[in-house]
Amino acid sequence: MNWKHALTGLTASLVVVLAFSQPTLAFDEAEPTEKPAAEATAETQAPAEEAPAEEAPPLSLTEVYYALDNSMLLLCAVLVLFMQAGFAMVESGFNSSKNTINILFKNLMDVCVGVLIYFAVGYGLMYPGDAGNGYFGYAGFGIGEAGDAGPGVLHPQVDFLFQVAFAATAATIVSGAVAGRLKFSSYLIYSVILTGIIYPISGYWKWGGGWLDAMGFYDFAGSIVVHAVGGFAGLAGAIVLGPRIGRFKDGKSVPIPGHNIAQATLGVFILWVGWYGFNPGSQLAFAGTDNTNAVMLIATNTTLAAAAGGFAAMVLGWIMYGKPDISMALNGVLAGLVGITANCDSVTNIQALIIGVVAGLLVVFGILALEKLKIDDPVGAFPVHGLCGIWGGVATGIFGGFDIGVQILGSVVIPVYAFVTMFILFTILKVIGQLRVSEEDELKGLDLSEHGMQAYH
Repeated sequence: MNWKHALTGLTASLVVVLAFSQPTLAFDEAEPTEKPAAEATAETQAPAEEAPAEEAPPLSLTEVYYALDNSMLLLCAVLVLFMQAGFAMVESGFNSSKNTINILFKNLMDVCVGVLIYFAVGYGLMYPGDAGNGYFGYAGFGIGEAGDAGPGVLHPQVDFLFQVAFAATAATIVSGAVAGRLKFSSYLIYSVILTGIIYPISGYWKWGGGWLDAMGFYDFAGSIVVHAVGGFAGLAGAIVLGPRIGRFKDGKSVPIPGHNIAQATLGVFILWVGWYGFNPGSQLAFAGTDNTNAVMLIATNTTLAAAAGGFAAMVLGWIMYGKPDISMALNGVLAGLVGITANCDSVTNIQALIIGVVAGLLVVFGILALEKLKIDDPVGAFPVHGLCGIWGGVATGIFGGFDIGVQILGSVVIPVYAFVTMFILFTILKVIGQLRVSEEDELKGLDLSEHGMQAYH
């Protein structure tokens, strides 16, 4: 009969639980007759009615425009900075696997060194204000103070972020042109000189209100100021360095295939996306109907030129080689982007397509010309950025309504300045024995010889 005892015990337990729970439930439901002393004291001390919190005054239209312009420029600066990842992927993918770490490292240092030296020297050289004489000037160390806020007014901090991303882009273009044989230490020296001195001075001539700007030279987002400078600096480095071992034999070109075309393709897509910070961001103002209309035109023209450049390069390469070559098409996309950068705000959609097509054709002919001249540019940096950069500057005069003579002048002077100064620098490094790695180190690969590690095992 154990079950009867169990049942009896369970019933007794339920009775006890219910008995003790009822007072609690009754207490919870009933209104207490007297409040605890602590609660009564707190109520006595509290004011009879709390004053409503003051509401923040509504933002004025001026404040909204200021916030929008600066926030959008910050986003564009991030997109341009992200282009460094694209350059890293393109350059490493188009080169031998044994030089991957070296290329990635150079791209990383272009940003790190570039930010520091541009902050210390470059920004003040590029925008000297009243300290400039049209050709040279220096506003001083660091970044200026913020002034009055308003529509179209940029905070100096975000303006610096946008400008320094451009400076790093100009520097990193050279990385691919000299890949596989330049000492890492020499590359750091080059990066400091270009970012801190060479690029800012020529940038001042146009964007800082210098002599070319006074003449009416136009370069909206940098076909000449950024890309041609980097492209011609890369050409100077490639010439002084000489070709990679085995690149030319018995007067004939011997291709050295890239190790990862998927990586290079990803890099081109990253660069294409980053260009929407590069070109639309150069409007520098986004609020208001006129600015919005301009940004939409700029973005669409950028897209059309890139697509046209890639398609034209594919077709021409197909005709010349009998098979479609993805490397030509990838460089064609970049060529179209470079060509439209100077004039994306001042040409029609149809004109943007024409500019892109011409750029795509030029890049193929440029790559062939370098091979004929036995100049080794592993990624096509000069045809893409140098040659098509000049085309962008000239096309601005042809299609954009600007003085063609002034456009040709600016499109020649700035690239020649970059080429000559960088040729001198690379020659000095060569004379003192600090330019190129040894033959043994080059054959081993710069990953091991310069950094003591491998990207792939």
